[in-house]
Amino acid sequence: MATPRLAQPTPEEPTWPGAERRPIVFLLDVASGLERKVLERWIAAHRPADASQNGVEAIAIPSARAGKRKLDPKLEARLAIGDDPLMAPLRIAWQPPEIDGVHRTRLRDLLSTGDPRDPGRLRQRWVLRRHPERCRVVAGEPAPLSQLRERWQRACGTDAAQTTGLADFVALQATLALERAERRLRGTRYKVPRFVRENIEARPSFRGGVARLAREIGKPEGRIAKDASRYLREIAATHSPYVIDLTAHLIRLLYTRGYGEALHYDHDELEKVYTLAQRHPVVFLPSHKSNLDHLVLQYALHENGHPPNHTAGGINMNFFPVGPLVRRSGVFFIRRSFKDNPVYKFVLRQYIDYLIEKRFSLEWYIEGGRSRSGKLLPPMFGMLHYVVDAYRRGKSEDVYLIPVAIAYDQIQDVDAYVAEQRGGAKSHESFGWFLGVVRQLRRRYGDIHINFGAPVSLQAALGPPEPGAEPKDEEQTLQLQKLAFQVAVRINRVTPITPTSLVTMALLGGGGRAFTVAEILRGMANLLSYVRRRALPITSDLNLDDEADLKRALDTLVESKVVTAYAAGLDTVYQIAPEQEPTAAYYRNTIIHFFVNGALAELALLEALEREGEPQTRFWDAAMGLRDLMKFEFFFAEKDEFRTEVDTELRLHDPDWEHALSRARPGLEQLIRRIRPFSAHRVLRPFLESYRVVADGLARREPAAPFDEPAFIASSLALARQYQLQKRVHSGESVSKVLFATALRLARNRKLVDPGPDLAERRQRFAAEIRDALRRVDAIGALAQARRVGLID
Repeated sequence: MATPRLAQPTPEEPTWPGAERRPIVFLLDVASGLERKVLERWIAAHRPADASQNGVEAIAIPSARAGKRKLDPKLEARLAIGDDPLMAPLRIAWQPPEIDGVHRTRLRDLLSTGDPRDPGRLRQRWVLRRHPERCRVVAGEPAPLSQLRERWQRACGTDAAQTTGLADFVALQATLALERAERRLRGTRYKVPRFVRENIEARPSFRGGVARLAREIGKPEGRIAKDASRYLREIAATHSPYVIDLTAHLIRLLYTRGYGEALHYDHDELEKVYTLAQRHPVVFLPSHKSNLDHLVLQYALHENGHPPNHTAGGINMNFFPVGPLVRRSGVFFIRRSFKDNPVYKFVLRQYIDYLIEKRFSLEWYIEGGRSRSGKLLPPMFGMLHYVVDAYRRGKSEDVYLIPVAIAYDQIQDVDAYVAEQRGGAKSHESFGWFLGVVRQLRRRYGDIHINFGAPVSLQAALGPPEPGAEPKDEEQTLQLQKLAFQVAVRINRVTPITPTSLVTMALLGGGGRAFTVAEILRGMANLLSYVRRRALPITSDLNLDDEADLKRALDTLVESKVVTAYAAGLDTVYQIAPEQEPTAAYYRNTIIHFFVNGALAELALLEALEREGEPQTRFWDAAMGLRDLMKFEFFFAEKDEFRTEVDTELRLHDPDWEHALSRARPGLEQLIRRIRPFSAHRVLRPFLESYRVVADGLARREPAAPFDEPAFIASSLALARQYQLQKRVHSGESVSKVLFATALRLARNRKLVDPGPDLAERRQRFAAEIRDALRRVDAIGALAQARRVGLID
């Protein structure tokens, strides 16, 4: 039988510190009799030269690989002797076949013969006979029993004379030491926690917290402990290297059905994140547009040697077989609501504390759910609160939040989003729903792009931690809101502009007209110039000033029925049909944040042109008023920074814009005409039209009438369809439950929903404010049309 090599970086031969002064007890994690024989032969060949036969013992410890949980009585007896042996953990690591110089798994092997790292008894013999180099001995870091005993006593507060429970602790520490050693052999891709539940439940903070909760709630401690253990099993991920590899292969099969091999990201940026994660816990916070978001990010990390993130998922996704599979590849499931369950909240806090303390990477969607409109949703604070609280209490010296923008040329979910915005019900997650998602990927949707934003350091944002501080239950503190806002802004900042998003923006600004390729090419010129002057993030294929590339982008949109083409005349013309405007708007909205400040500046200039008074004062008052009107739709900077951003925006068009503004009407008119491109009609119209529907609906209500939000949203959908038939709403994208809900949020913020003083009058003023803004949007649209036909420069 071949003697396997020792799996250690250096030195090749093992060292046993202090072994000449004490006996050695080898703790064997074995899954079969063959593995034990291999290790015993290896011990005979590698034990210290001056150690007598009686000074070396080998005792098996429970092996999760063999499903053994029972402790060998020999270990308890050995620990009770009273001497101080060196405890040296050993196990066998079976490696996958070598492919192109790298040990890696293949999908056909995983499905046909199982995990090559955990072969059955017959396959172990075959591998050892045919490929002995794939059988490696892993030696965990040895430790004297006295040192382990001290750690056990500190962890458990146990009297030095007692030994009950010490054997379990020693076996657990041996297993963890072997995991660390094996990770060096296999790579950090498989850095996954073991015995999470056992470790957390053994912590004094957990046991003490259970006792405290029992006193506060007035229930027996044993019952609270049982509930806490059940919640921990419900929440915690249970990683498996086999499932991690299997899932990576399945993800690749899944996303390549709809997107081919086109997954784009910057390997250097990912390497920087990897380096950061070696020193601190990192939290990936991706945007959420598609059901594929987590999968493609997980695949990119796996391909670059990152371990799988501990990803928070809604309990609604825990259905068979998806739930068990993704749980074993890193997803932990949490309930949608648990604010009235103190035991559940306590367990979740303990779990997050553990992950932060052990420097495991986390992931969740800061928006909470998928965006139905295309633009980034307001952040949710729940999970961020737990991480910030763990940092504040000193579980880590720092934690880095990683903003991640995931963009798609097109997505398969968009039709469902449009149906929901028009009043349809959301599909419930199930295995049948999952099969529908897979079936939708039978056609091509273009490329996928992942961009990483600048990390946010909690230490830099919040100051140093306060070890020993008490946990806080308050979630929506101003500090937490600013932190979430900072992450959202950085996600937006790195969201790439795709051909689909820019073409739909151009066509939606055309007032429903159809255009030839040559006309679209001319219309794209100002948009492309603007994007390049601002150095905005773009995809590599954004060459829309090339006629062939523009034609290719249009044909792709025609194929997916977002754009219609009419070719029976002299020239082929392209148009977004009315029923497809919400779909096209979704893609435009993914990049709309880059154009919002410019759109607000255009309307503010028009308002300054209309009103009396000093021009600069009128302009800034108007700009700040519009910022307040749109504050629940977009992420605006603080007021001073917002002024700086607007100033920078206008300097793109006229470096001396403030001087032009001071010249009153002639200067204002000249400044407005210098703006290229006009954006307000493309960007703000659908939001303001939806707001008009809500404002008019409120203005017609009796001030004292009780308010039923679902009924009001339903009546708003009906009113919007009426306005659409009357051409008072220009676009079908304005008929949107999502936009009505945000408008209602603004109305609540202005105290226009519930009864109050002068409510009818204030509702009328709100409706008039929206109508004035829309009138100015129409003026910008008229200027854009005049520029298209050559009436103005």
